[in-house]
Amino acid sequence: MGMDAFRFSISWSRVLPHGRLSAGVNEEGIKFYNDLIDDLLKNGLQPYVTLFHWDTPQALEDKYGGFLSPNIVNDFRDFVDLCFKNFGDRVKKWITLNEPWIFSVQGYDLGKMAPGRISVVVNDPRRSLNTGATEVYTVAHYLLLAHAAAAKLYKEKYQSSQGGEIGITLVSHWFEPYSNSEADQIATKRSLDFMLGWLFTTEESKMLKGSYDFIGINYYTTYYAQTIDADYQSVGFMSDARAKWTGERNGIPIGPQAGVKWLYIYPEGIRKLLNYTKDQYMSPTIYITENGVDDVNNNASSLKEALNDPVREKSYKEHLKNVLRSINEHGVDVKGFFAWSLMDNFEWGSGYAVRFGLYYVDYSNNLKRYPKNSVKWFKQFLRRDSHNPVPHARRLSSSDEKSKIEDGLARDAKKPRNA
Repeated sequence: MGMDAFRFSISWSRVLPHGRLSAGVNEEGIKFYNDLIDDLLKNGLQPYVTLFHWDTPQALEDKYGGFLSPNIVNDFRDFVDLCFKNFGDRVKKWITLNEPWIFSVQGYDLGKMAPGRISVVVNDPRRSLNTGATEVYTVAHYLLLAHAAAAKLYKEKYQSSQGGEIGITLVSHWFEPYSNSEADQIATKRSLDFMLGWLFTTEESKMLKGSYDFIGINYYTTYYAQTIDADYQSVGFMSDARAKWTGERNGIPIGPQAGVKWLYIYPEGIRKLLNYTKDQYMSPTIYITENGVDDVNNNASSLKEALNDPVREKSYKEHLKNVLRSINEHGVDVKGFFAWSLMDNFEWGSGYAVRFGLYYVDYSNNLKRYPKNSVKWFKQFLRRDSHNPVPHARRLSSSDEKSKIEDGLARDAKKPRNA
């Protein structure tokens, strides 16, 4: 396709089956990732490695409750130390955590993801799973302390000799006020604070300061934010935020709805979120680590129909245009863009019901893969002219990324519409 990077995560339990370094290392797991990294580099793909993508070892969940316990910080530090030691000579981009907001809120407040715990709701029959509405904050607290510990270890022990960088990936919607009222304006800012920003004590803030070389941003959608009154009969994260998030206003969606109900296509949101992040967080280096759109998995569709994905092609094009505007007009330091996803896959709560991939996977025929039409568009977009090649596996600058997006959009504009 012409892409020069591949993002994947390391399964904690695959290299440490019992969660703790002292309980033994799975050398076959180490070999698996060594082989993967070597193959990526041989094919001109720079590995961007996420260290935690929500797969807490069951052994640690059973032993002390996983991220509900401060014990997780030291065990996470040992796990990432093992990864830095074994893979850091070739991996130059490390991401400590993927979307800590999703892991904490969906897993310990809404109960939609593992371990499926929910906040207390008055008269809710699921009280046996209740978290007292505080676990979501406890988990977020230890997630960020684990991130800080991992970053400190890398910077002090490995960075000078290995020459890599370390960061964290955060997810956020963009939010627009539901109305022009001051209350909804404030609810919009409060929503961003509750999704992208977290509050810390002075001591914790000192630990986190300087704990990343870059920030990964995952952006998919935008919602309207509407203020709601405090509800003392119902407790939880959204009650604390005192905001209702909705994709529609007066029956009109904020943008076209994708296959999943939560995703409204709103390309301007990525530009506004990038600009906000630059202004709010002192101009960090940013990689867009996820952006994409899904199709519904329709078993009645023919293969030809399934491969025709004009909505995906248009979505990527419009989002990249807005990324370019952030670079040009606002000076945002964007150094890379990752499409979600390379191929159709198991999408958490949606399972196989939706398809985010650039490549179609035939689940009934030995997982055979077929390029969707958007792959042709991406190949054209990423084409490198022979007289001005862009080397693989290198650190992009904003000017590089700007040039790549500009060149790709220019080629797209010249392409015949029936191509």
